[in-house]
Amino acid sequence: MPRAMRYHTAIIRHPVAVSRMRPPHPLRRTLLLAAALALLAPLAGGCVYHMTIQQGNFLRKHDIEELEVGMTRTQVRYLLGTPMVPPTFDSDRWDYLYYMKRGYLHKVEHYLLTVYFENDKVSRVDNHGYKPIDSEPAVTEPPMRPLT
Repeated sequence: MPRAMRYHTAIIRHPVAVSRMRPPHPLRRTLLLAAALALLAPLAGGCVYHMTIQQGNFLRKHDIEELEVGMTRTQVRYLLGTPMVPPTFDSDRWDYLYYMKRGYLHKVEHYLLTVYFENDKVSRVDNHGYKPIDSEPAVTEPPMRPLT
């Protein structure tokens, strides 16, 4: 047998060389991959985009200022729109709700404007934290990055 051939077979049959050539155990690879994903998963949670949610009746400042005692239901509906909460139990009370949640970390905004009627005319108006705003709410979306 030629000398090179004997040397070659000796390397292949050597136990240290054989163990180095063997691929890692599949279970070990799976466990390492699962551990890496478990450690990196909480970091990916902050990368999720949360869109702004607006619900209810958005009322502008001049609409609330024009609301007066003595107006009819038709005039109120024309001025403020149809109430978000239908008058189920008390037909002489209209509730205008507004809800806004911006993104993930911002505080939720709740506003309620209640209009009370007597003999189909406005008798009083309760403003529960409704901040009149001059214009539409500014929904700011993150700026688009140009594709490169």
